[in-house]
Amino acid sequence: MSKQGDMTSVIDLTREKGTGPTRTRRPLYVDLLPPCRAACPAGEDIQGWLALAQAGNYRKAWELLVRENPFPAVHGRVCYHPCESHCNRGDYDAPVSIHAIERFLGDLASAEGWPFPQAAAPSGKRVLVVGAGPCGLSAAYHLARLGHAVEVHEAGPLAGGMMHFGIPAYRLPREVLANEVERIERMGVRFVFDHKVEDLLAEKAAGVFDAVLVAIGAQIGKHVDIPARDAARVLDAVSLLHQVAGEERPLLGRRVVIYGGGNVAMDAARTAKRLGAEEALIVYRRDRAHMPARAFEADEALSEGIRIRWLTTIKEITGEELTVERMELGPDGRPRPTGQYDALRADAVVLAIGQETDSRFLRRVPGILFGKDGAVIVDQNRMTGHPGVFAGGDAVPGDQTVTDAVGQGKKAARSIDGWLRGSASAEPAPPPGVSFAMLHLPVYLDVPPGRQSERPLAARTSDFAEVVAGLSEAEARREAERCFSCGICFECDNCFAACPEDAILKLGPGLRYRFLYEKCTGCAVCFEQCPCHAIEMIPEPAPAGGRA
Repeated sequence: MSKQGDMTSVIDLTREKGTGPTRTRRPLYVDLLPPCRAACPAGEDIQGWLALAQAGNYRKAWELLVRENPFPAVHGRVCYHPCESHCNRGDYDAPVSIHAIERFLGDLASAEGWPFPQAAAPSGKRVLVVGAGPCGLSAAYHLARLGHAVEVHEAGPLAGGMMHFGIPAYRLPREVLANEVERIERMGVRFVFDHKVEDLLAEKAAGVFDAVLVAIGAQIGKHVDIPARDAARVLDAVSLLHQVAGEERPLLGRRVVIYGGGNVAMDAARTAKRLGAEEALIVYRRDRAHMPARAFEADEALSEGIRIRWLTTIKEITGEELTVERMELGPDGRPRPTGQYDALRADAVVLAIGQETDSRFLRRVPGILFGKDGAVIVDQNRMTGHPGVFAGGDAVPGDQTVTDAVGQGKKAARSIDGWLRGSASAEPAPPPGVSFAMLHLPVYLDVPPGRQSERPLAARTSDFAEVVAGLSEAEARREAERCFSCGICFECDNCFAACPEDAILKLGPGLRYRFLYEKCTGCAVCFEQCPCHAIEMIPEPAPAGGRA
């Protein structure tokens, strides 16, 4: 890792002067939007809880985090952490390992038995949530916090949805998920399991519910028409992962081919290895650059000995023999056939080509419209065409990830709350963002991110034990200290110390500062010394009652 060196700005003698006989601009303290928070589908105040964590206030950090997301221990393990992809520290040395700190806080909360913060007073309203996956659970949590009585009806035997049945235990241990679900239940949310909703309006009327959220997810594996004669065992990846989550151990044989290039394909291949397959081969019709799986997911699969055959599609299955065709990418980036064929052998073929929603039971509800793959069409407030019936998560068009589903559950809950109270639920416009180029960083040194230890490769595929370990308290706190606090004042005193006119008043810990404009000359030294761009220079306002 190369050193960045001194980040102090070079003085430009040709620029506009900061002072003069008349002040033409003045400093203003601002709170801008850090890129990590802007990128978080769950809307977490990442900078805020990182600041508390680096000060050692772990419970307060966790409480701030769970205002937006009730699953920090889960997200710290399975989120694809777009916050880190957008972290300004990545332009300096390496992004802050936000997900690892989030996992530390979630695990600590479970170990200490911290309850969720106090909910609002009861509203007298009842809400039915259909589906106990990430969207439904998130909505139930936020609705309960807003004071509503919530009942969750789930077709399966327990809560979690694809977090339980779609994510293997080596990534998300079941007890971690169970702990965070149990905390929601302790809020008073009522769960009804093994109960498949068939008639939504009858269910709503029978329970005297004031509103309904449909959060059924996408748990049906898509199928593809592949000619098959006396085929080897063919099954879909969702069913395979569901069976394994239910403690079954399907016999797949020695050679397994997984057809698809998404995250589920990676999980299915790694699961096949743990079920005893000597060879797990992923067949995907495009190249790595166009693969939907996250890069780190593919890297983890490759590290465990999974092979990937790019630009290949399955044309026919005859017994244990697969006829595959080589593909090439056209100018539009889409694969096209070449007419060149190869033969592969497999004891089992796992189809991992996506999931779709089983929304047939909603077709009898007047006003509800449907899109591609059975997805439910909703308005900007997540309400369907039937008043009082909302939908979210994988049931609506959008990205199918745990984090997106949790964020949608929160937004749906707030929309439902607004509808029940007869008030608007529009989110306030976010403040402007802050880029790396806007920061002034003379005081930082290169500090590489902390690394979570992992099980040795040789031991990983022998069972479903968790692969990645978390950070220790010291490691988590050190990692939190790497945050630049982009756009948010963290009271470093740089402005206070640099002001040549003593025009800044320090208000005390947690209260920040105030400009004394009667002393300020507009020299902008405070602006230039603020490392996180929490100060902006604005034009001098016109005098009250006068002219500029």
